[in-house]
Amino acid sequence: MELSLKGKTALICGSSQGIGLATAIELSLLGASCILLARNEERLESALAQLHNGTGQKHRYEIADFSDINEVISVANDLAATTPVHILVNNTGGPAAGPILDAETKAFANAFEQHLLCNQVLVQALVPGMIEAGYGRIINIISTSVKAPLKNLGVSNTIRWAVASWAKTLATEVAPHGVTVNNVLPGSTSTGRLTALFETSAKQRKVTPETVSKEWLNEIPMKRFGEPKEVAALAAFLASPAAAYITGTSIAVDGGKTPVM
Repeated sequence: MELSLKGKTALICGSSQGIGLATAIELSLLGASCILLARNEERLESALAQLHNGTGQKHRYEIADFSDINEVISVANDLAATTPVHILVNNTGGPAAGPILDAETKAFANAFEQHLLCNQVLVQALVPGMIEAGYGRIINIISTSVKAPLKNLGVSNTIRWAVASWAKTLATEVAPHGVTVNNVLPGSTSTGRLTALFETSAKQRKVTPETVSKEWLNEIPMKRFGEPKEVAALAAFLASPAAAYITGTSIAVDGGKTPVM
């Protein structure tokens, strides 16, 4: 099985921590040169130090806040002009929790821009280079909510579905050029995002975060939360030459929790 990414360059969004950082580490282990993209320079510097460079890769980071699409456009255009990118990992922190009836319209607009529009900007800038290079992998870290909506995540459920539909459409358009587009769907994964969801739910229900955590855990057949590196392992495989005939898919990494195929 050909997994080596030696000679390939990957842009990993939201890679200063959590699943994004874990994905960058896995891609670097396979030999890719990684460009980290996030808004916090201090965390990016720390993340950069954790990447592997045993095959002579050159890693670096770029700074952009996905709540400001102009910053993403600037980075995307600079990369398109200077650096062939073979692998794009779209990964952005999820919208705030809460019932859909309580969500302001602005929350939907902001989430749409941060997730779908920023993805679109990056794809439009980088796909021509992928086609020219003869190698392209677009991997979207989304959520299992694209298969079954999650409780108390009204805005997130809505936007994740939009991104999944966008990705499926894109996959059919770029497939003739050998560029693949796939979605990785993390379930309950041990990250700061999961902790924040526990705390929000606990506050709303007037219970402890530990109570919420136990309830979520009981719904997972494997009876444990996932680790970022387990989600990253799938992303790394989809980025590899071995996954060349896999495109337009949405694959859950959730310990068996999602109740649908």
